[in-house]
Amino acid sequence: MQEIIMGIVMSFDVVALYLLLPNVSQRFLLSLWTAILHMLFPLIGFQFGSWIGMIITEWAGYISAILLFGIGLQLLLSTKNQHFSYIPLPILAIMSSLDTFSVSVSFGMLNLQMYLFILSAGIATFLLSYAALVIAKRTFFNGNVFKVVAGILLLCMSVLALWRQY
Repeated sequence: MQEIIMGIVMSFDVVALYLLLPNVSQRFLLSLWTAILHMLFPLIGFQFGSWIGMIITEWAGYISAILLFGIGLQLLLSTKNQHFSYIPLPILAIMSSLDTFSVSVSFGMLNLQMYLFILSAGIATFLLSYAALVIAKRTFFNGNVFKVVAGILLLCMSVLALWRQY
């Protein structure tokens, strides 16, 4: 269940970003690109995290907590800078999906169920990013709420990961 929730949470930052982009002409294509990358980067991250986890088993829980905390903090701090210039769709999809790699590295270290997380992240990202792009086209909506929620949830996950170590 934790993997499904975190897969959905990983799509919140994309939703927050895409809600601020009202002039995207190919919403379906961007959502599809982003969903695929939200599955590809975690697949690589899980493999890397599992490999690193085998090497430094004793420190894996602490490292994953630090990674989750850093990403959550970055999401919270990024709500201050909302100026976006034109970015090509593939680059935008990569930029909005790259953080899933680092989060999935920490999940790989925690030995969470990889395919359940990847499937959840891909489906949630596609549905929520497309909905965000449609909403952004029709009305102005503050995407900072999603960044703050995702950031706080990742901070909580990092504290939970640290708590499990003791």
